[in-house]
Amino acid sequence: MKLRLHKCLTLVLAAGLAASVAAKEIGTSKPERQGYSSERLERITEFMNAKVEDGTMVGGMGVIARNGKIIYQQSYGMADRETGRVMEDDAIYRIYSMSKPITGVALMMLYEEGKFRLNDPIAMYMPEFANLQVATSTAGTSIVSDGTTSRTVGAGDESLVGQWRKPTRQPTIRDLLLHTAGMTYGVFGNTEVDQLYRKAGLLGDTTLAEFTKALGQLPLQYDPGAQWHYSVSVDVQGRLVEVLSGMSFGEFLKQRIFEPLDMPDTDFQVNDSNKDRLAQLYKPEGVQANNFFSPATGNGLEVADAFVSARYIYGGKFESGGGGLVSTARDYLRFCQMLLNGGELDGVRILSPKTIELMTTNHLGDLPMGFGRSGSGFGLGFGLVLNPGDVGEVSSAGEYNWGGAAGTRFWIDPQEQLIGLFMVQSIPHRTRLAGDFKVLTYQALVE
Repeated sequence: MKLRLHKCLTLVLAAGLAASVAAKEIGTSKPERQGYSSERLERITEFMNAKVEDGTMVGGMGVIARNGKIIYQQSYGMADRETGRVMEDDAIYRIYSMSKPITGVALMMLYEEGKFRLNDPIAMYMPEFANLQVATSTAGTSIVSDGTTSRTVGAGDESLVGQWRKPTRQPTIRDLLLHTAGMTYGVFGNTEVDQLYRKAGLLGDTTLAEFTKALGQLPLQYDPGAQWHYSVSVDVQGRLVEVLSGMSFGEFLKQRIFEPLDMPDTDFQVNDSNKDRLAQLYKPEGVQANNFFSPATGNGLEVADAFVSARYIYGGKFESGGGGLVSTARDYLRFCQMLLNGGELDGVRILSPKTIELMTTNHLGDLPMGFGRSGSGFGLGFGLVLNPGDVGEVSSAGEYNWGGAAGTRFWIDPQEQLIGLFMVQSIPHRTRLAGDFKVLTYQALVE
């Protein structure tokens, strides 16, 4: 009986110790102790407050951490202009595509468990992709030019609409992580494949299993490996996590990442206890909600259409690893610090340092990254800075980063042991605020 009681007490103490470790906060430091100028950091606050005053943004937040310590954390403006709610440090933001690195980490956790190999075709695990075709109107017609190589011609020829062919190879899991699987998004273009995505309602309120089943019936836009093209491939990753783990994607994220890293406000929707902290979502005046590229009719911001935020408030079936999460600056900083630490935070190891190294290595080779970013590359879920001189923006070689459609952005600079995080809420986002925040961050770094 005494032995059993002793075991129970040991388990209780161990659980309490684990909880206390998980609850440990990232510390703060005087900027000068971490090589920063307090006076120069004040320029960030002045600049951002001015952007609130001139209507460029309603509100936002900036965080800088160096050497594992927060040296700058400041909120600006209003979380909800119409109700007069001031932006607080614990505000919740729709992070959109900043969900993608989290999804990549989830998938690579399963890679470390031997569940798959990166160069495995995705059809090995999801048979709905076993018979993929590629649209000749966008990928061109494949022509064998000799016994070892082939080339494609005719891409962009509208007379080829409706004609599909076999791809030169099947997309792999590595292609999903790289955005080289040949898929598209359906909302950022008007190709034959984009139109088919929209007609199929791919990004509607479906389960991930229903989503991939529908996607598997549609053609690829490009041959796998032929182009870097931003796409729904990260949502396919979310379904792959389900298949490999036997858990729903949301539950996997909660049990394997959010709870271990103490990220309580990161989820696919807000809940009764935190919904009052969700920042209002805005849009440029006059922009049409169903047309991402429609012109603004004014210079200010207005409340975004309610349906844009519905799934973040009321929930839904589609757990989008490509853009469905909400989070706080605190939560996301913890995720970033885990990455910078080589996969570990406060005694909780998520990934191996070698896996982080693989994820933050350029996998594109000579293949150019989209968006016209010379000097940039792409790893397994992250954008990379290969050469700051070619990019034309202050940074360090080896930085990895990504942003979201509402203007949020993070970057991690291993050379400087630096994390920058900027939060804001307007979609489609048409300001340079995140880039301005980055420039102002580096100008305050003096050692």
